[in-house]
Amino acid sequence: METIPLQQETEDYSFLPLIHDIIKWCETFDVLRMDKDSPDVHQELNKLKTKIQETREQILAMPGIETNLEQQQQQLQTLTEQVHTKNQLLHKYKGLCMFDIPKA
Repeated sequence: METIPLQQETEDYSFLPLIHDIIKWCETFDVLRMDKDSPDVHQELNKLKTKIQETREQILAMPGIETNLEQQQQQLQTLTEQVHTKNQLLHKYKGLCMFDIPKA
């Protein structure tokens, strides 16, 4: 049987490289002589703004983001009780020999 390899999605959520590029660019120029209308600065700032906006959209699309703390705690308690109940049932039925195999 052939197994299909899972493809990992690699997403870059780091803002540090963009911020580093902006700071590095600012360091290369004298602050008094720096042209604030330089296209390089605007390009890097636009990249940073785009990255921040994409991150906001991804956060808002996350499941469960709309629930408050009390609802999350109630869901956690309910799920914990379900797991406990199912574990008890597993242990109960594990001890029963419901499927005896007849000897030939």
